[in-house]
Amino acid sequence: MSKALRPKNVVIYGLLTPGLLIFVVCCIAPLFVAVYNSFFDWNGGPARTFIGLSNYVELFRDKAFWSAFLNNLTFILWTVIGQIGIAFIIAMLLQSRILKLKNLHRTVIFFPVVLSAVVVGFLWRIMYNSEYGIVNTFLRALGLENLIQLWLDDPDIVIPSLAIPKIWQYIGYYLIILLAAIQGIDQSVLEVAELDGATGWKKSWYIVIPLIKSTLMVTIMLCISGNMKTFDQIFVMTGGGPGTSSEVVALYAYNISMNRMRYGYGSTAAIGILMLSLALIFISRLAGRKKGEE
Repeated sequence: MSKALRPKNVVIYGLLTPGLLIFVVCCIAPLFVAVYNSFFDWNGGPARTFIGLSNYVELFRDKAFWSAFLNNLTFILWTVIGQIGIAFIIAMLLQSRILKLKNLHRTVIFFPVVLSAVVVGFLWRIMYNSEYGIVNTFLRALGLENLIQLWLDDPDIVIPSLAIPKIWQYIGYYLIILLAAIQGIDQSVLEVAELDGATGWKKSWYIVIPLIKSTLMVTIMLCISGNMKTFDQIFVMTGGGPGTSSEVVALYAYNISMNRMRYGYGSTAAIGILMLSLALIFISRLAGRKKGEE
């Protein structure tokens, strides 16, 4: 393109400005408002009392918050293994010569990504129903009554039960990312590996994974950040129950703000979620970097 046909800087900035304004108004400004509110004892009314770092001290000592964070860690562990692990396996299958109708498989697997988390939550809540849900009905039809569970009412299995819909919904998202990375590998490298006897899991473990390590780290960070702020699906399916066995930090911050009317402390909990998310992402990057150096 000749220099005369290139858009001028004013046009470029004009096109970027609406998106930047939306980002600032919807993301950056609420963050600063939350930080400001976290220094006050505020119940939503016109009066607010400045209390400095008292909310942060209370949050650090809040056993309910750390219990919710532990639930988050368990949820993240299930979703990272499920979403990225299954997506990688499917990506390798889509690269094989055995599988047919690959475009159809990609479309079907990606379809749940476009669904609302609330829709997914209601759908799986019906499927998990102990009386007429398809999960228990299917187990009953196979004669596996001993495997029938109260999937959303048992504190011991409620987190894995909530993770399964999340895994199902976002496999397609990570599949597209990993598939693009795998397709970017020089095919001659894979062909030489096959000639040397590296087929199946050996090719995946020793050839493909090291070559797409940076992409895998990005998917892990995306998975951690996305599932750290998960709220709507759990709110629809269990509301944090039974008891607080499925209450995650985002749901805890919501309950503090909306149900207990402690908006200042709720803002502090929201900032805590941000800090913990950044810490987990940093740890994952550090762990990946050390592994690569070794």
